[in-house]
Amino acid sequence: MFSFFLLDSSTPWQIYFQDAASPVMEGIINLHHDLMFFITFILFFVLVVMGRTLYFFGYNSNDAFAGKNVVHGTVLEIVWTVLPSIILIIVALPSFALLYSIDEIIDPALTIKCVGHQWYWSYEYSDFEAQLGAINFDSYMIPEDELEIGELRLLEVDNRIVLPVNTHTRILVTAADVLHSWAVPSLGIKLDACVGRLNQTSVFILREGVFYGQCSEICGVGHANMPIVVEAVSVAKYITWLSEKV
Repeated sequence: MFSFFLLDSSTPWQIYFQDAASPVMEGIINLHHDLMFFITFILFFVLVVMGRTLYFFGYNSNDAFAGKNVVHGTVLEIVWTVLPSIILIIVALPSFALLYSIDEIIDPALTIKCVGHQWYWSYEYSDFEAQLGAINFDSYMIPEDELEIGELRLLEVDNRIVLPVNTHTRILVTAADVLHSWAVPSLGIKLDACVGRLNQTSVFILREGVFYGQCSEICGVGHANMPIVVEAVSVAKYITWLSEKV
């Protein structure tokens, strides 16, 4: 549809995050790095303590009963109680800040409604209903035999969502039949689509590109055929797309 700078999708044997395209995803990646530091420290600390214990107090060791007189260690108990508490506090502070930023809904400039069906997504842009009329369309996966060169198998759709960059956007998600889940990893979004319930989140896209996601809640035999494609463009290109849709 439009030219793009980056193509963000999963890759074979991928074990790491996709590149962040929103402040929330940047926060998730940074929190992951912080947690991995503490996890690595705790892992090696426990391994060293366990190794020393097995070595010095093994059954075949000459000092097998070296610790028989050690019945209470006040300093040690204080350390292994206080230190984990401090680590939990250090971890909790950025976690709470990230959770707050995920739940915060800033006054949006744009609202898009996503409805999950078996097995496709439908979208509605209703902000311009009074001026341009409501924009509604369904988004189906492109069959493998209809893909063009360079398009991604099981990820391409016939109608992409087009959103402007650097714009606060509210996303409303629901379902028409069974549970679905609207997930786009590069944007840090994974929101359940529940029948009879309207869930919401917000996104602020930082850069232009095409961002791929999929339904992340098992919803039946066509679960793998519900890809999500978000194309982030400049405001000028977004206005052009709106005028073409009307």
